[in-house]
Amino acid sequence: MPRTELSLALQVSNSALTKLSRNLISLGLVEEQASADVSGRGRPTVPLTISPAGGFAVGATLHKGVLEIALVDYAGGIISLTSEDVGAPDPQAFARLLEQRITELSVRHKLLGGRFLGVGVGLPGPPKGRAGNSWNIVNDLPGWRDVPLRQLLDDALGLPTMLENDANLSALAEYYLDDTVRRAATAVVFLLGYGIGAGVIEDGRLLKGQFGGAGDIGGLYPMDQPRPTTMDLLSVLREAGCPIQSVAHFDQAVAGHEAVIERWLERAAGQLELVVNSAISWFDPGEIIFSSPLPESLMARLAARLNQGQLRWPAHRPSAAIRVSRLGGSSIALGAALLPIHASSAVSFW
Repeated sequence: MPRTELSLALQVSNSALTKLSRNLISLGLVEEQASADVSGRGRPTVPLTISPAGGFAVGATLHKGVLEIALVDYAGGIISLTSEDVGAPDPQAFARLLEQRITELSVRHKLLGGRFLGVGVGLPGPPKGRAGNSWNIVNDLPGWRDVPLRQLLDDALGLPTMLENDANLSALAEYYLDDTVRRAATAVVFLLGYGIGAGVIEDGRLLKGQFGGAGDIGGLYPMDQPRPTTMDLLSVLREAGCPIQSVAHFDQAVAGHEAVIERWLERAAGQLELVVNSAISWFDPGEIIFSSPLPESLMARLAARLNQGQLRWPAHRPSAAIRVSRLGGSSIALGAALLPIHASSAVSFW
């Protein structure tokens, strides 16, 4: 936006906006764009934009057997997105590997000496308290539960580290990287990963809850019964004789087991109908998005079942069809990388 439009949007005087923008430009956080005014009449308007050179941040998460790392600039641009098979490392091994990859990526993309904003880590489970020092991590990651995780990773990495639930990070990534979501007053993102969770964005703010556990909807499903999650589908496939162990190379691994997947989709859609209808009633969302490390084509079939099912949109408002994230499983790592930027620039992070 040009300064005149920004002053109106922010409800500050032109002189105050000019001073503020001058300070932000000198800090390298904002930059001027070439003017789009080619009429040649009068003084051209000069739009301001967030500067990609304002800094960079790293995000990381563990899917089933896969480490994913995202590197983004200050404007949210994706510099790098990588994944590798790693098994299930404990927090110390995870931190050592992540530190090594951060150094390699910084050298490769010529970022050494740049403004480093921090590391975000996406975790499959809710925090044990709003401070987020320890977490109730899924059993598939041994050694991660009931330990001082924030301090452990800070010490191991030697870098400022922020931890967040993976569903919240998926919602954050959708907000920053999808213009449609950013235009919605309220967006709900359902993540089908190790477990099932939801992230809610309200007017650009992440809904956290009293103790940081908002959206932990896995509690709605009995622990002793199957849940509509990525891990659940992998388990169902293994019981049917498929040797799949991780989400890597999913399509090749499940060849010949299409009927098993079809039955799982039918069951999962029935299980998800209640929580989607609850979200409609509680949050009146403008956007509902499904995210998962599972293939986008499979998630699209799941969303289609729900859209054609018994979703209860109020008569006084238009419905909003469930969409599938274009970011796939990468939404967690990207949201983790955007977390330090969001925390430093949001009106109210907590």
